[in-house]
Amino acid sequence: MRIIRSTSCLNRDGRCNTRRSGRRGVAAAELAVCLPVVVLIVLATIESCSALFLKQSLTVAAYEGVRTAIEKGASSTTVQTNCNAILKDRKIQGSQVTVSPANIASLKAGDYINVTVSAPCNANSLVPTTFFRGKSLSATATMMIEN
Repeated sequence: MRIIRSTSCLNRDGRCNTRRSGRRGVAAAELAVCLPVVVLIVLATIESCSALFLKQSLTVAAYEGVRTAIEKGASSTTVQTNCNAILKDRKIQGSQVTVSPANIASLKAGDYINVTVSAPCNANSLVPTTFFRGKSLSATATMMIEN
């Protein structure tokens, strides 16, 4: 009577290689330990890049808004409209634009204008479970009226 062995554990010599079949369990255990850590790192990277994009978008909108504010005939409404158009193009939601001082027409040469743009991180997150929960980012740009 001849005994037939399973071919899944046979090596070239015809002997059963128990070390190889035992390694499959170790690999599965390593995957079970490492996979959640790798997924967490990937999600944190995506969320951090999203926050950087939000901060950069707010900075660009504030800069362009203050550039609009120093032009002759500018008003707070035109500054806010310009900032909101930039934020809409970048798909930023829930933003708020503040112009200080509000009455731009009364400013003289040498006076400063501040434009502050802020937005919540929750409304602009790519990942449903945000690492920046409850935080709000803002950017301020300041320029002086020259003429």
